[in-house]
Formats: sequence, C-alpha cells, structure tokens
Amino acid sequence: MCKVLRISRNLVYYIPKEKSFDSKLENEIITIFKKSRNNYGTRKIKKELDKKGHQVSRRRIGRIMKKYDLVSNYTVKQYKVYKSKCNEEKCENVVNREFDRKESMEVVVSDLTYVNVKGKWNYICILLDLYNREIVGYAAGKNKDANLVYKAFTKINRPLEKIKILHTDRGNKFKNNLIDGLVTTFNIKRSLSKKGCPYDNAVAEAAFKVVKTEFAFNKIFQSFEELEYLLFDYVNWYNNHRIHGSLNYLTPVEYRILMSDKKVS
Repeated sequence: MCKVLRISRNLVYYIPKEKSFDSKLENEIITIFKKSRNNYGTRKIKKELDKKGHQVSRRRIGRIMKKYDLVSNYTVKQYKVYKSKCNEEKCENVVNREFDRKESMEVVVSDLTYVNVKGKWNYICILLDLYNREIVGYAAGKNKDANLVYKAFTKINRPLEKIKILHTDRGNKFKNNLIDGLVTTFNIKRSLSKKGCPYDNAVAEAAFKVVKTEFAFNKIFQSFEELEYLLFDYVNWYNNHRIHGSLNYLTPVEYRILMSDKKVS
C-alpha cells in the first residue's frame, strides 16, 4: 500500500486498540476483596462473582487485583514458633483421620494459638465442629492453659451432651483435671493425635492456619478488651459470611441449615 501510494513506510504507525475495561466489574472485585477482610484470592472472588451473574476468568481477576494492589493475606510469609512438650497420656486416636462427619457436633476439634497484645503474647482457643467447619466455641486469655480451653467450652450455645468426641493434639493444656472433669460430666470421648503427627489433626491445623492468617497475623491488639471484641466479631464473620471451599463455597451456617432442611424433607 505504501508503494502504491508512494509514501514512506515511516509515516505509517500501528495503533493498538485500547483494551476495554469494566469499571463496574472492577468495583465489584474490590468490594468483594474488602468484605473478605483482604483474605480472598482469585478462586473465591470468582465464586462470589458467579453468584452475582458475572462470568469472569481467574486470570482476569488476577490482573485487576494486581492493578489495584489487592494482595491476599495468604501470600504474606509467616513464621512458626517453638512448640511446647506434649502430653504422653495413652489415648487412642478415635477419629483416625476420618474428618468428614454426617452429624453436627459429632466430633469437635480444638487448638490454641498466640496473638500479640501490646507486645505481649496472649492466646485464643477455638472449638471447631468437623461437620461444617463451624466455630462453636472460642475464648481469649492471657495464659495458654486448661482454663482457656474450659472458657471456650462455656461459649458453646448448644447442649454439650451432643458432642460425642473431642479430638486434639497432645498439648498439655488439654490434659488437666478441669478438662477431664468436663468430658466425664458430659460423656465426651477423648481422641488424641499421635505424637509429632499433625496430619491426625489436619482439619484443626488448617482451620488455625486460616485464623492465624486472617485474624492474628501481623496484628497488634491494643488491649485485651479489644482482642475479645475483635475475636467475637471475627467468629461471627467466619461462621456467617466467609465461604469455604470444602463446603461447596457456602458459609458454615448456610451449610448446616441447608443440610438440616434436606434431612427434614
């Protein structure tokens, strides 16, 4: 064409078509990310967009997240702390890595983790229902001991007799006359992981990975009262608003209600 028109090729430039962008979609992604408390990655954001009728690829979501510097808490490197001596009690692993349960409160798992309160370590204990990964009991305390575990049990708003098995690791905070009396009173069977085998308590480990990342990591609480308030707020969000991949991207409460309705029908 340049030869025919007798013009220099240097006068001709290719102007690429500008990529279109959807400001409404971008705002949706930003909103979903912020509502997830900066925790959702492309997979969960895609699921939330699907619910709203948006068919968007994870690659495109990733580009938009990169554009607005939306970095999930899960991409930040974390560190581990030294674990204390374990409980040597002779107790079977009754759960035996059978984490999928058909009844609510059939198996409750528990663990403790540390949080920073004005430069000092405080602790939180969480009791998790294996059935729907719901946090049924929780507590914050200044000491990592059996009293904190007991306090978490007092927050459970369902009959404790419904708990058939309590499964934990071999931490000494779970071996105490206070806890022994509680499980005996309510006829709860104990189950302990094998020594040095985190896979026996994999669901609790995974759940606490979530809690550490979303609630505790890189955060400094200004007072114990603030810790207790924000823990209450987080547990409410976790149970009622946070979608879980293992629950077909439902919240724990949504899953429990849905399965309950199916059993009734």
